[in-house]
Amino acid sequence: MPVPKKVPLRKCAATGEMKPKKEMIRIVRSKEGEVSVDPTGKKSGRGIYVSKTKEAVEAAKKKNVLARQLSADIPPSIYDELLDLVMKGSS
Repeated sequence: MPVPKKVPLRKCAATGEMKPKKEMIRIVRSKEGEVSVDPTGKKSGRGIYVSKTKEAVEAAKKKNVLARQLSADIPPSIYDELLDLVMKGSS
């Protein structure tokens, strides 16, 4: 009998929920301090995860979670990009 594969879980920075990595979007800060959305999950740097829901992205923006967790300024374009990804994923 095959052993079921372990699903990698990640914690949403905005809501604190544990979810499978596939249901999350990674935001990464490079060594240069540049913040970007990482849909592949493979960029190097300090990464945090946000659930792929509009509510989670809006909560992250409201609470300024990304800036705190990544110790970097988050341009508004990052939130716009996250919302775009969420909307594309849910449609």
